[in-house]
Amino acid sequence: MSPTVTPSDSVACTVCIANYNGTGLIDACIESVQAQICDFSFEIIVHDDASTDDSVEHIAARHPDVQLMASRENVGFCIANNRLAAAARGEFLLLLNNDATLLPGALDALMHEAARLQQPAILTLPQYDDGTGELLDVGSLLDPFLNPVPNRDAARNDVAMVAGACLWLPKRLWDELGGFPDWFGSIGEDLYLCCRARLSGYPVRALGTSGYRHRVGQSFGGGKVCAGRLVSTFRRRALSERNKTFVIAMACPSPAVIVLLPLHLLLLLLEGALLAALNGRWAYLSDIYLPVIPALLQHRREIRRRRRDIMAARRIGAMRFFSAFTFLPRKLRMLYRHGLPRVNR
Repeated sequence: MSPTVTPSDSVACTVCIANYNGTGLIDACIESVQAQICDFSFEIIVHDDASTDDSVEHIAARHPDVQLMASRENVGFCIANNRLAAAARGEFLLLLNNDATLLPGALDALMHEAARLQQPAILTLPQYDDGTGELLDVGSLLDPFLNPVPNRDAARNDVAMVAGACLWLPKRLWDELGGFPDWFGSIGEDLYLCCRARLSGYPVRALGTSGYRHRVGQSFGGGKVCAGRLVSTFRRRALSERNKTFVIAMACPSPAVIVLLPLHLLLLLLEGALLAALNGRWAYLSDIYLPVIPALLQHRREIRRRRRDIMAARRIGAMRFFSAFTFLPRKLRMLYRHGLPRVNR
């Protein structure tokens, strides 16, 4: 086993864990990392996001070898990971959710693939449902509106995006891409980073070996199929639709963005109106979908600036960017298979 290293040791990999109210989760997460058998050194850093449970005291007492960063205010997943990356000493970063646990051989598989590629890349492992053991995805493709489409073909390694629950990359690539946008808060930051990396010519790959188990929806509630029906929450859905729209505006290649962004906004409003009418609740439209447009206006300067930077660093054409896309909208597939989603408060 390769334990958490001391300050005098060189570090090959830093495992970055963002934690909020994770007393019931964090032990399994940390212990799954500490149990990894590999021939390189690693460190573990946990950022506690002003938890209201006893996470800080619990982690300090149970895991004294882990570097703990305790925030005085709740800043969200993006800022938490930006802080973790800034403090990391490893050549590589592994961003790991506190509700995720690594399977044996995970770190070794990621490091081996990074060495084999001999170029900066974003990597992940197969994702399994923590409760059932079902394979959830081996990375994801995207539909035209940047909705993730799970890839379950272990032989298909080049994907459009990987989940931030288990995301590996060189620290220098993280620095080049600028990390996560602080103003995203949470959700969609992995989509942004992967789109930006692919446009800059860096591979986004999902390995077919080892893996991680994930309690999907633990942080925000919902986000998965339960009893044959998609279940989500107002907060998760609102953040997802808003931040996905930001990514379309910033990272969708021209001239496709001229068509896709207005069409995406129109479909969002139609979706919100349909859900509001069928469920008899105006809040579906007013709390989830309508706020997307003022949010675009509020952040328009930052969106324009980042789009200029992303397109200036672009090294691939639109055809190659869209090669990891499927062209049947994901929401239509989910509607056909599972009916209307249930969105809880």
